[in-house]
Amino acid sequence: MKMEEAMTIAKERGFSHCGLFDAADLKVVDEVRAMCASDKCNMYGRSWSCPPACGTTEEVRKKISGYKRGLLLQTTGYTEDSFDYEAMQATESRHKELLSDLCDSLGDEEDYLSLGSGACTVCEECSYPKEPCRRPDRMISSMEAYGLIVSDVCRLAGLAYSYDEHSITFTGCILFK
Repeated sequence: MKMEEAMTIAKERGFSHCGLFDAADLKVVDEVRAMCASDKCNMYGRSWSCPPACGTTEEVRKKISGYKRGLLLQTTGYTEDSFDYEAMQATESRHKELLSDLCDSLGDEEDYLSLGSGACTVCEECSYPKEPCRRPDRMISSMEAYGLIVSDVCRLAGLAYSYDEHSITFTGCILFK
C-alpha cells in the first residue's frame, strides 16, 4: 500500500489531521529518552514498547534510518476545561484504536513502523520483563520512546501540535520504507 493510500484511509477512518513528511528529517534526541528515564508516566521499564526495552537511542536511530517517508496522524478531541480528564482519556483511547486499526489494514509489518502516544495498550497487561512480547506484530511504541520531539515532527508534516485551548490532540506516525 502506498503512503498516499494510507493517508486517504486514515482520513476516512476518522483521524482529525494527517500530514506527510520525509523520514530522513527525523531527529532522535537523547534528552527525550532521558525524560523517559525520569519515569513521569510510570511506564519506564514496565513495557516492551518503552525504554529501556524498546532499544537504545542508537538502536532506534538505526531502525528509523531504514524508512524514507512518514505519515503523521492526529486525533483531536474537545474538552470542557483543562481538567476534563474523561475527554482526554476518551480521545487517547480513540487515537490508539484508530492507529491500531490502520496498522491492521496495512499488512506486512516489515514495510512500516508505527509509533503512537504513550505506552502500547494492545495487551491488557504487558508481559515485560517476565516473558517475550505476546504481540510484537501489533506493538506500538510511542514517538517519545524513539526519542522524537512530537512538535518537531508535526512541523515537518505541516501540522499544528495544538489546535486551541479547548482541545487535546494525540499524535502518532507511520514510517514507510
